[in-house]
Formats: sequence, C-alpha cells, structure tokens
Amino acid sequence: MEPTRIFDLLDRYKNEYKNLQIALAGKVNGNWKTYTAKEFVETATNFSYGLLALGLNKGDKIGIITNNRPEWNFTDMGIQMTGMINIPIYPTISEDDLRFIINDAEVKMFLVSSNEMYQKVSKIAQDFPTIQAIYTFDVVAGAKNFSEIVNLGRENPNSSKVEEIKNSIVPNDMCTILYTSGTTGNPKGVMLSHDNFLSNVLTVYDRVPAVMGKSKCLSFLPINHVYERMLTYLYQYLGLEIWYAESLETIGDNLKEVKPDVFSTVPRLLEKVYDKIVGKGKELTGVKKMLFFWALELGLKYEMHGANGWWYEFQLKLANKIIFSKWREALGGNVKGIVSGGAALQPRLARVFWAANIPVLEGYGLTETSPVVGVNDCMTGRVKFGTIGPILPKQEVKIAEDGEILVKGPNIMLGYYKRPDLTAEVIDADGFFHTGDIGEFVDKIYLKITDRKKEIFKTSGGKYIAPQIIENKLKESVFIEQVMVVGENKNYAAALVVPSFDFLKNWCAKKDIPFTTPHEMVKNQMVMERLMEEVETVNAKLAKFETIKKIHLLPELFSIEKGEMTPKLSLRRKQILKNNEAAIEKMYD
Repeated sequence: MEPTRIFDLLDRYKNEYKNLQIALAGKVNGNWKTYTAKEFVETATNFSYGLLALGLNKGDKIGIITNNRPEWNFTDMGIQMTGMINIPIYPTISEDDLRFIINDAEVKMFLVSSNEMYQKVSKIAQDFPTIQAIYTFDVVAGAKNFSEIVNLGRENPNSSKVEEIKNSIVPNDMCTILYTSGTTGNPKGVMLSHDNFLSNVLTVYDRVPAVMGKSKCLSFLPINHVYERMLTYLYQYLGLEIWYAESLETIGDNLKEVKPDVFSTVPRLLEKVYDKIVGKGKELTGVKKMLFFWALELGLKYEMHGANGWWYEFQLKLANKIIFSKWREALGGNVKGIVSGGAALQPRLARVFWAANIPVLEGYGLTETSPVVGVNDCMTGRVKFGTIGPILPKQEVKIAEDGEILVKGPNIMLGYYKRPDLTAEVIDADGFFHTGDIGEFVDKIYLKITDRKKEIFKTSGGKYIAPQIIENKLKESVFIEQVMVVGENKNYAAALVVPSFDFLKNWCAKKDIPFTTPHEMVKNQMVMERLMEEVETVNAKLAKFETIKKIHLLPELFSIEKGEMTPKLSLRRKQILKNNEAAIEKMYD
C-alpha cells in the first residue's frame, strides 16, 4: 500500500528497505555517523513513546530549530506518530519573529541543535510559561538532551497508545505549520497536511534519476523549508541514503566524500559553482585555456535530443572526455541529477550543466503548494530550458487574465493558521490558489515563470518592468555577483549592483589598477565604467523602456543577516530599497 500519512514511510523501511545499512548519515566531531533503516525506525518510535511519557498530547506544538542532521528525522517521525504538530523554524530567525511564532503556535516544547540556539531560545522562553522544556541535539552543559527523550521512551514503551493515535489520524489532518519568512509584517503560518506532502511525493518520485534502495543523496538546503523537507520524504520513500552536509561552506568537500547520485539546490549556489569553474578556467594558459573555453562555448549552445546535429554531438563527446569530466569529479563524480528550485534558473546554466552530463531539473512551487507544482522530467525527456517543466499529475494550473498562475489540487495548503481572512485572499471559491507569480505555457506543456506579480513595477511613463528577467540577464556577467533593478514610479530603470570582487581583483591586476578594498573599488571610475559596459551589453537586448540607465555599485553582498535575503536566498526587495534609499535617490538626481 502507498503511504497516506507521513509516518507510513517508516513501514516502507520495515518492509521494503529493512536491510538498508545506511538510511541516514551526519557528521559528529568531523566523522560520519550512520544509521541503518532499523535504527531509524527504532529511534523514531522510542522518541514517540518518550513524548507521551513526558505528558505531551496529540495536537501539541513542538518547535524545532536545527541544522540538517539525522535527529531531524527521528524527531519529525516521532512527532507525526503521536499526532503532535511540528513547527520547524529557521536558525537565522530574528528574536521578534521567534516570539511571534511561540505565541501564535502556542509552542509547548523546543528541540534545538546547539548551545547557541539553546541560549537564544532559553532567553525568550522565560517570557512564555507555556514552554515546558528545551532539549538539545548537541551535548550542551546544563541542558536536557534529545537522547533523554529517546531513553525515556525505551524505558516506557506505549505501543498501544501510539497505534491508537496513528489510527485516528487521517490523510487530511494537519501535520505541520510552516511559518513563511514574509518580506513585511509578521510571518504567516502555512498549515500543511500529511496528504499535502505525500501527494507531492507520489507524483514526483518517478522524475528523480535514482534507483530505489541503491542511491545516495546529499542534503544541505534548510530542512525546515518545505522544499528540502518534501524531498526528504521523497528520499525516504525511495529508500535513498540521506547524507547531511556539515554546512553550506563544506558542500564541496562533502560532495567528494559522499559522491551522491542526486541533490537539490537553489540557483544562487549553482551560479557560484559555475563562476568558480569559469574563474579557474581563466587561470589556465595556452592550449588548456583554449580547450576549456572551447568546451564552455559548446556547452552554452546545448540543445536537447541531439538537435544541434551529429557534428556538434561529436565535439560535445570530446569536450565531455577532456573538460567536463573534471566538472563531474568536482561534484563527486556520480551525480545523475540536480533539482533546482526556489528561484528562476538562468537557462545558460541549465544548458551548460546538461552538456556536461549533469542534468539540472528546474522545478517550481511555493510553501502553500507543498511545494512542487511542476518540474522538468529527465526520465521521460520532457525538459525545456527556461521553463519549470510539465505540471505534476492531479494538479490543475491555469493562467488568469492578468497572467497570474493559479493552482488547484491535493497539494494546496489547508490554509493560514488562525488567519481565515488571509486564506480567503489567496484561495478562491473554486479552490484555486493564487500564487502571485506571473507565467505562461510554452508548447502547451511547459510552464514558464516570468516574474512575481508583486515585483513587477511601473515607471512614471506607465511602462511595466519585470525585474527578475533583467536581473538574471545581468547576473550572466562574470563581473556581477548580485543585482536588483529599481525604478518604480521613476522615469527610467536603474540598478543596485554588487560586483564579483574575486573576479574584479583579477581584472584589476591585469589592468594595473591597485585593488584596495571593496568599499574603495566601488568608487573607482574605471571599475564603474567597466561594470556599465556589462550593463550596456544586456541593454542592447532589452526594449528601450527596460534599459538600465544608471547603476550604483555596492561594496557588500545582500545578506540574510541584514534582512535583505530570505533563507532560500531570494531578494527581499523592500528591505534592500530601505537599506539603500540614499543611493537610489542619488541615481535619480
């Protein structure tokens, strides 16, 4: 039988993957610690017993703030089996937002990763007597440890009570509340059910290039986010070995250690990988450099299904042998597919990675859609660059008159927690969820996202500008790390640009321009002129009203810490506008 509740996935481990020697793996003190399928099931079950022994009840809310690690799975499954509600929270959350969530969700208990998180939550918990306890995954002096709950459950097994609760849970019951990191105001609690997640798992699993019970994945995107969380359930359904990277900084090393078959990412990280590879190519000399850029140019022209002809395919085969093989080695040498989501992927990146025999499958979705609406499918060859692929089965998608994408299906959220008013604003009387994204169908099959409805702005001349399209074009330049197009109610478009300082440093050396500090270099007239040349290259392909007339160079990256990016690395435009108000006004003097 197919799973209908999240904890049913544990039955697959018992029946389908009972001999799986590595179900989960994470690093402890620099060494990999692995767990068999049997250990996964036993630990999660004992944790569920422990929760009941602590006096917690079905419906109670439990907060989790952690990095990606096996303990997430033990606690998540234990919470699901007892009918409690998992409230996952980003480790980077602000104190104000954390206070709001604790109060809104009425959190009874917290599980946190480290001493740093323990101190952060403990300080706030003093103001919320409803919080009964805080447990840590790491061993923290003076703190209760997660293992205490597991041991308590082992000593007080209550299988009859857990089975009773499990039998009372139906697929449409809420299993989690995901608080979205809104760009303004308080976070909204998205209520998702067992069926919301599993409807995604059961309609996307056959698009993943992995062998059931015999493949590995590396997980590094935040597991508390709907994207990586659904994929975690997908990996469990497929019986994949789930290896958790230590951090975003160690991904390169972890890829080489684990040698995964699949992993998920966001475009920003793929852009960094690509820029790093190109940067190393520029350091080559002679024939090696010539061959590198010959292969790169070839890759950027890649078309699916041999559309470029036999001579191109012959050259590509040669390029794969002498150049692209090194790209694959850098990703562990075994990658059969990368899933990209969270933001628009530059088509040129998809082309060049596909050319290198590294399939990148761009998908699309939102927290409210659990999350996948559509994804490119390399298993059937239904892939089209610049689109997010075909819509998943059992979902209905239509384009409204104003271009907004509307979605209906079993993946649509139950609603916003305690906010029926906000729910009614986004789910219409016919059950369609209004995504806020603008899109269109290509060839009647492939969905293409063109912009966010709220991000499209109008100039004072009455012309509409879709900033994301222009920003993605600008980011193709090796000189540009980040960019945000501005100009709402102004008479022309302008842009805030963060240069790629690593590349800029090399360029300055070649031009005999002393490179001092980023703060000094963004004021350098020659640097400004060179960056404007890159902008003019993009301008040549834009409509006149879309062209970027002025730019302002910034010395620091947009960051999560400054509130300028969401945890999935999307721009928080209002905050960036606020932080750079003076600079923007200067561009319109």
